[in-house]
Amino acid sequence: MGVNIRELIPQEAVRVISDLRELRGRIIAIDAYNALYQFLTAIRQPDGTPLMDSKGRVTSHLSGLFYRTINFVEAGVKPVYVFDGKPPELKARELSERTAVREEARRKYEEAVAAGDIEAARRYAQMASRLTTEMVEDAKRLLSAMGIPWVQAPSEGEAQAAYMALRGDVWATASQDYDSLLFGAPRLVRNMTISGRRKLPRKNIYVEIKPEVIELEKVLKLLGISREQLIDIAILLGTDYNPEGVKGVGPKTALRLIRTHGNIENTLKALPTARFPVPPGEIKKLFLKPDVTDSYKLEWSEPESSEVVSILVKEHDFSVERVKSALERLRKAYREHIKGGVRGLDAWFKRR
Repeated sequence: MGVNIRELIPQEAVRVISDLRELRGRIIAIDAYNALYQFLTAIRQPDGTPLMDSKGRVTSHLSGLFYRTINFVEAGVKPVYVFDGKPPELKARELSERTAVREEARRKYEEAVAAGDIEAARRYAQMASRLTTEMVEDAKRLLSAMGIPWVQAPSEGEAQAAYMALRGDVWATASQDYDSLLFGAPRLVRNMTISGRRKLPRKNIYVEIKPEVIELEKVLKLLGISREQLIDIAILLGTDYNPEGVKGVGPKTALRLIRTHGNIENTLKALPTARFPVPPGEIKKLFLKPDVTDSYKLEWSEPESSEVVSILVKEHDFSVERVKSALERLRKAYREHIKGGVRGLDAWFKRR
């Protein structure tokens, strides 16, 4: 779910990317689970059924990961995927609620299919998307075969990606959630994995979704708050660690309260009727001092074509012609933008 602070983000802190090539030369840490769920949701049949192989195994995530990653490299972007590890204990309730929502969506999907309601079936099928351990392992194998680095986070993937950005190992993190900003990522790229023409839910209307870069420093400066205060605002609204937040407090009210009282502790004292079962200090610690690792290497290499074909074609029934054609694109892009672009990238950073 993440925290929704979109309403508070000043437009001056957001830069819309009309073409991925504007990010050429950038190393971007992508929230892998977030991306895979986006692929599972978007890549489906008209009735909501995901792509599957002859054994009934879902392949939508592999299709999205393979072709979208190639698009990134062709644009000159150097992607690295960061996978979630063990979630913090405080996230258990949120994860349980997500599971319940998926199960209810699956039940409604079956009802919609029986009733012949294709639109509802698609909507509920998307909500019922589930990422299994086997699917995650296949994604990692595919990335390795493609020559794309991935990092296993000890806990939250977004926290690990933000840490890598703070160290200067990557330029930005990429996710649909705003939690990356709370974890301290200097830049967040949204819509990177879902850009393009997309249908609005429950409407026969299509819109063009473009990537956007949000700069944390600008957000804080324009709002006149610190990062810790931004975290306090998020806690008031509700995070993955305290889903409910404070009843009746919306984004603008949360901002006003924190500006007035300075921090969440003083704010809660001013709201004596507010129920807050989780100590805010415990939640803040998860954002300010998350469990991360520096044991990773960011190395890109030329794709191992035979291994990619084995995974996609032999194991999951992808079209051999399409896969081989895409591999040629990836190999060419790697040589042009990664293998041969190091000197140009160094020079670009010096100019900045």
